[in-house]
Amino acid sequence: MASTLPAKDHSILIVGAGVFGLSTALHVAQDGYTNITVLDREPAPSPYSAGNDLNKIVRAEYEDPFYTALALDAIKEWETPFWSNFYRPTGYLLTTSLNAPQKARDTIKKSFSSIRDHPSFPSGSFSAVDNANDIKRYLPMLEGQMDGWSGYLNRYAGYARAAKALEYAAQRCLELGVTFVTGDDGYAVEILFESADEGKKVCVGVKTANGDIHKAAHTILSLGAHIGTLLPEISQQVTAKSWGVAHLQLSPEEAAVMKGCPVVNCRDLGFFFEPDEDTGLIKLSANGAGYTNNITTSEAQASLPTASNDGIPTQDEDLIKRLIQQAMPQFSGKELVRKFICWCADTPDSNYIIDHVPGTMGLLVVAGDSGHGFKMLPVAGKWVKKALEDGEQIIERWRWKDKKSGSDNISWRVGKVKDIKEVEFSSLKSRI
Repeated sequence: MASTLPAKDHSILIVGAGVFGLSTALHVAQDGYTNITVLDREPAPSPYSAGNDLNKIVRAEYEDPFYTALALDAIKEWETPFWSNFYRPTGYLLTTSLNAPQKARDTIKKSFSSIRDHPSFPSGSFSAVDNANDIKRYLPMLEGQMDGWSGYLNRYAGYARAAKALEYAAQRCLELGVTFVTGDDGYAVEILFESADEGKKVCVGVKTANGDIHKAAHTILSLGAHIGTLLPEISQQVTAKSWGVAHLQLSPEEAAVMKGCPVVNCRDLGFFFEPDEDTGLIKLSANGAGYTNNITTSEAQASLPTASNDGIPTQDEDLIKRLIQQAMPQFSGKELVRKFICWCADTPDSNYIIDHVPGTMGLLVVAGDSGHGFKMLPVAGKWVKKALEDGEQIIERWRWKDKKSGSDNISWRVGKVKDIKEVEFSSLKSRI
């Protein structure tokens, strides 16, 4: 497809104000585009975005060096004055526990090999940890036995204060002249097309829940796990999957002891962060293959997010409790609070999809965060802008795929995918 560079005053409509949507709006506005509108059901940070969370991991470990390079680029941006208020370079401990499956151990080896000798990492970034004593040497705030835990500590990593970073990105977009539309007028329910041009349908915008029409020369869909509701044909490539999230409420004294703790990710159990500096909450999430919500619509079989995200599967709660008992037994007896499921948009090969929708003109999709999208907030928009301006996606792995490639057996996840309707949920509050 020949590139036709959009004029700077061409109308650009971005549907979805999550990580990819806000990053795109920010990058195109910074590049001088002047007619940008962002739609979402809620103001940023949108509760429909997986990024609307206390924190998200920022690290460059990947089995695939392609994403290692992109993540290192993102970390450099997180360190700049523009983003640094929302980045906490605490480090990242990646381990397996005593009874971890071999798949989890192999994943750590592959991840470490991608960064161990990488020239972009500062000298002294890594330390192997072969047992609990090694871990406590670097993380003395962890009081658990951690029997059989082993892995490594990466000091060139940490986490982002996720919701606050999204809110900041939206504010900077507003300052650059981006228009935000929310409520029913921001809830896109139908993609609008006009007569075909060169055998392709021409996208002219979207219709929203209140019946309003938002027209644009270029429409970009960035709806995360919800994208299948508006673009059903993408469901063969993008599967909505969820994981359980819970929190521990610490006292100021308890939070002070845990302050500065690196992100701890035990591949076969779950991960947690240092206490949030405003609330004293420690966020924890279970690791696993995830939960789908498979439904049959008039157009496709698809997994789409549930109407309510309250509560978590009992299986995930059990993993989180084991994680706490093995690493932080001093908090045994505390309630797990603020429990919810977080929905991501998974692709079979964990590659993003940033491409023009086949058979259309003026319609671009950015999807498939696959649980590793948030760290790319500072840089993802430039990839979308390039695809918009090039008129095509030149990176093969990010192209639209006509059929499912790969399987649900994601290489870096353990366990088996289950449907959310078939699992037992724990109570909204529960003691460890």
